Amino acid sequence: MLAKRIIPCLDVDNGRVKKGVNFVNLTDVGDPVEIARAYEQQGADELVFLDITATNQHRHPITETVEAVSRQVFMPLTVGGGINTLDDIQALLRAGADKVSINSASVKNPDLISQAAQRFGNQCVVVAIDVKTDPQSGQKLVYTHGGQQATNLEAIAWAKEVVQRGAGELLVTSMDHDGTKQGFDVDFYRQLTAAVEVPVIASGGAGKVEDFAQVFLQSKVTGALAASVFHFGELNIKEVKDYVRSQGVVMR
Repeated sequence: MLAKRIIPCLDVDNGRVKKGVNFVNLTDVGDPVEIARAYEQQGADELVFLDITATNQHRHPITETVEAVSRQVFMPLTVGGGINTLDDIQALLRAGADKVSINSASVKNPDLISQAAQRFGNQCVVVAIDVKTDPQSGQKLVYTHGGQQATNLEAIAWAKEVVQRGAGELLVTSMDHDGTKQGFDVDFYRQLTAAVEVPVIASGGAGKVEDFAQVFLQSKVTGALAASVFHFGELNIKEVKDYVRSQGVVMR
């Protein structure tokens, strides 16, 4: 059994960490280097760093900020946002990323997944999937461009496809739960992790320590990601890990 991971996420816009609810109403939280350093001291297992406006602004990923963070922290760093080419991936890996997270570009050009896996190895290719429930059909559909553009892709079918193409890990965000602090979408993650063999990080909805234990105990996710509860000091990573361990979950 893979030991479970607690993973804070930095949503970065113009070099500052931002956080919103359901992907909108962003609030400035602080400097990414300072926040990353604090999370490492609290015992975070990994850090996810997402440039949340790069795709919509048609920018390349901000490698300078990645370099600044990677010089200060030594936990694994996954970076996403604005990745469209193998050159973008190479630039981020050179800047200090351990893994890259591909979202919109994987939908636009699914071959990028297999090309990246072939060149850089499956272990550093993370496909991020933003999921929202369609009010008409009740299906979980995939969204791109920072959650702003709907697709007709069904989430679990898409997850299976990207794994087949070479994704070594999935970072799956429930847009319905994002920022609500009402808990993870456990039923969905249970179905998803039964359908794919690669590690899955659950994202969206963490509000209390019990939420982390619940998603680990009731699904096969290997990581649980949160942002606002850590950014605003409502939860401390160490206390989350201590509680989850107390519930019998093997932690890193």
